[in-house]
Amino acid sequence: MAAEGSSFNEAFISYFTQDGIGYIIAFILFYRFAEAMLLKLTSPFLLDAIEKGGLGISTSEVGIMYGTAGMIALIAGGLLGGWLISRYGFRKCLWPMVFALHVPDVFYLYMAYSLPAKWIAYVLVSAEQFGYGVGLTAFTVYLMMICKGKYKTAHFAISTGIMALGMMVPGMISGKIQEALGYRHFFLAVCLLTIPGILVILKLPIKEEEAPSQTTA
Repeated sequence: MAAEGSSFNEAFISYFTQDGIGYIIAFILFYRFAEAMLLKLTSPFLLDAIEKGGLGISTSEVGIMYGTAGMIALIAGGLLGGWLISRYGFRKCLWPMVFALHVPDVFYLYMAYSLPAKWIAYVLVSAEQFGYGVGLTAFTVYLMMICKGKYKTAHFAISTGIMALGMMVPGMISGKIQEALGYRHFFLAVCLLTIPGILVILKLPIKEEEAPSQTTA
């Protein structure tokens, strides 16, 4: 038991004494903060009646739009993100993937103001999910990059625990914010809340660069 406790303490200490740990924790907490708020209100926005600021789409159509088409787009984005990192390396792909995650949030702001036709909503929801898949890949790869030494598994567990907190808190407050602001201003707030997660990347420690895979003619 003493040995197990010592190993846990060593894993914990080695994680929180990494260079730039403050920026690492801030990145884990804020990179997906705005996206976590958006995810909680996506279905209610699509379902709510037009007079309430929503799009008034039926439950079955939302299931197809978000649950099927959106999921396919999410998986496709993740696959593309993984291929891009393996081909060009994490450092070169990071910023494009950051913007792939955050820029499509503007689509919901547009839909809240324009109340577009259903086919446009299909396209924009799928595009946002595709970008989310691409951007999530960079996040996941970075979590693996900071797990080094003999405590990789413990380090990844700590990172995922911090990540869960970063998803839980915005999810808890998103409903109250939407009720207070309405959908239009809520989605504007979501777009603005992407900024902290973007800015912290400027200070994010990236110690190693993967060599891009080589292809032969």
